[in-house]
Amino acid sequence: MFTTQLIDALVADAGSPPRRVGRAVAGALLLGAAGAAAVFAMRLSIRPDIVEAFGSVRFPLKFALMAGFALAAAAIALRLSRPGRAGAAEGLALAAAAMPLLVSVAIELLVTPADRWTTRAVGTMSTVCLTHIPLLAAPALVALLTALRRGAPASPALTGAAAGLLAGAMAAMVYATSCPDDSPLFVAIWYMIAIGLVTAAGALAGSRLLRW
Repeated sequence: MFTTQLIDALVADAGSPPRRVGRAVAGALLLGAAGAAAVFAMRLSIRPDIVEAFGSVRFPLKFALMAGFALAAAAIALRLSRPGRAGAAEGLALAAAAMPLLVSVAIELLVTPADRWTTRAVGTMSTVCLTHIPLLAAPALVALLTALRRGAPASPALTGAAAGLLAGAMAAMVYATSCPDDSPLFVAIWYMIAIGLVTAAGALAGSRLLRW
């Protein structure tokens, strides 16, 4: 009982009830989306066959997969923004987000001839992907870390990592409108490496900026 009261007192003292953190995160996502759009306009363009691409399965699947990671990361970040909230639920959320990607990779391997696996996995824009997803994610990561400072996370690095995962997944959805590589093999390798870089940056920044 004393521990619960102490945690509640600390959160109250920080002036950051969950609803205020949630509003701040929502605002950060809007700022991050605007920043990503600005970076996109300066450096990329929408793929010319985007209308036809939506008629396939692989192209819209990229958005669905990244949206799953974004939703999981948002839930984790909000949960971790309160002290004493870390637990098994975070791992379950990540597993739930990763499962559709793993299933889509398995299906891709089944329906694609083995001699084309490497071509699908390497794609044509791997370097661009690794460069631009972090660039597109940077505004959202900065905004999210600022918003999460309203909370009182017991695990600043983990909270920062969740913010990085959220920013990276959002950036990947923006980047997907330009990327011509639609294979789940490409997404599982290059998109996830790029998002992993943003997640690592978020963990490092969070360990310093989210201490209380």
